[in-house]
Amino acid sequence: MDSLEQELLQDAEDDARTVEFIKNYLPQDVKDKFTDEELYYFLDVIVEFYANSGILDAAPDKDGYIEIDQDKVVDYVVRQAQKDKIGNFAPEDILWVVQGELEYGESLEE
Repeated sequence: MDSLEQELLQDAEDDARTVEFIKNYLPQDVKDKFTDEELYYFLDVIVEFYANSGILDAAPDKDGYIEIDQDKVVDYVVRQAQKDKIGNFAPEDILWVVQGELEYGESLEE
């Protein structure tokens, strides 16, 4: 297995762990609204937002945190899902997914 294959496998495993975490994070009534495929899609779009927004290049504050405007992430995911014909999702439901992704990231740092 070459390094690219290993990296892709690692990314797939990371995504699977992230999606599982998000599913466990979501309230039951929200969890029932999304398929696994949709959660993987949202995760990809969230990562795309971070990559394109410059947020990954932002300087952390004195406590080492980068401020992320969750509303901007939610708006981006909702717009992309409509544009990509994935579906029309309520921003308040997508907010749970965004918060779950952020919580997963923070859980890795502990």
